[in-house]
Amino acid sequence: MDAINHILDEISSVLWGYPMIILLVGTHLYLTIRLKFPQRKILTAIKLSVAKDKDGDGDVSQFGALATALAATIGTGNIIGVGTAIALGGPGAVFWCWITGVLGIATKYGEGLLAVKYRRVSEQGHMLGGPMYALEYGLKAKWAGVLFAIFTALAAFGIGSTVQANAITTLATDVMGVSPWASGVVITLLVALVVIGGIKSIAKVCTALVPVMAVLYVIGCIVILCVNSEYVWPAVRLICTAAFTPEAAGGGFVGSTILIAARFGIARGLFSNESGLGSAPIVAAAAKTKNPVRQALVSSSGTFWDTVIICAITGIVIVSSVLSYVDPKVADDGVLGTMFGELLETQAANIDGGMLTRMAFNKIPVIGAPLLMFGLFTFAFSTILGWSLYSARAVEYVFGYKGVKVWMWLFIVAVFAGSVISLNTVWTFADIFNALMAIPNLLALLLLSNVLVKDTNKYLWGGRLDEEEKPTMN
Repeated sequence: MDAINHILDEISSVLWGYPMIILLVGTHLYLTIRLKFPQRKILTAIKLSVAKDKDGDGDVSQFGALATALAATIGTGNIIGVGTAIALGGPGAVFWCWITGVLGIATKYGEGLLAVKYRRVSEQGHMLGGPMYALEYGLKAKWAGVLFAIFTALAAFGIGSTVQANAITTLATDVMGVSPWASGVVITLLVALVVIGGIKSIAKVCTALVPVMAVLYVIGCIVILCVNSEYVWPAVRLICTAAFTPEAAGGGFVGSTILIAARFGIARGLFSNESGLGSAPIVAAAAKTKNPVRQALVSSSGTFWDTVIICAITGIVIVSSVLSYVDPKVADDGVLGTMFGELLETQAANIDGGMLTRMAFNKIPVIGAPLLMFGLFTFAFSTILGWSLYSARAVEYVFGYKGVKVWMWLFIVAVFAGSVISLNTVWTFADIFNALMAIPNLLALLLLSNVLVKDTNKYLWGGRLDEEEKPTMN
């Protein structure tokens, strides 16, 4: 088993190495420039996300589609993942995570546009779309669409179900002493009640859950920032200087170079917002929208909320909490960075993201730990719901509508299995299939960039956002 784990780790390291990071960030930059910086329209995107296109075709509202996508992307990575990036890459990793989110808005916009542009109406009357349809109908490469769908379905068994359920039961055991079997049964029943109802049921629950969990988490972060008020500006300063200055990155831990800080920050940002992975466009295609660009804007706001806001706040919270153990008033940035790294070493020999996050939330008396637990539970649970839809649509693309019901029961069984078993290997599998998802999706975005430019110029920069475009029937 150790040999198998080693092989899987090597494969994952290759797939998520610098070539993949360069490809993803390169796509972000390329689309940002070619589409004339759609990030400028983020306020319009937010406004559209809460509007209703009553005359638009689709299965769920634009906000319902956004909430479902956010449910899958705002996960434990936002809470634990940012801490992991800081532990491995230093405080400068937060800056690169944030930059990835800003640039990733353009990629998420492009994904949403292609999803609506090439969506089809199924025999059951459902809107179906996503990278597999863009690959089939846009690039005439159905084989690539089938591969993407298979990778998505397999990834859902990992990051979308088992690992999220395991995160919940592990937390319940550590904090409340509840048996994994007991909490696993409860989680599985809750998931089954929602996902069996299909996309409308999933979207309804996510629409209610996502705003509550996000707002409560952000409020908790704001409280911590108030407690750490005198350390907030030093934390922001250290995050920015450590991103470009090796000395400020801190010499006491792994992240002692700019390259390492950038690598872990960018990688964590990509994992967090999923811009480029191709998952969110699957639900974006189901939105009631008049034309592809309107939903593309709504989809892009997901990356803004996920990374530009939530991950940034989390990063400042963690760094300021660590700095509260030193005196930033008497240190320049280089000395401060070194003290930061040395402090992490003295706190624990094997410091990790979870430990840093718990350290930060312990700043809130009495309710800090319960608030963190609530955030982890709701974030993980919502991720399961979002990925259940992604996997169902992927299976329907390959095996047809009849295969969906069988798959959903397998997905539900996987949730229970993940609650009670060890998942070290499953995490690696999930990383591998996420990378394999990204490759065909990024190719579709790059090769269909002329389509993106044409529709963006027509609807967005041409002032025709209210114009309607009918979907194609299968």
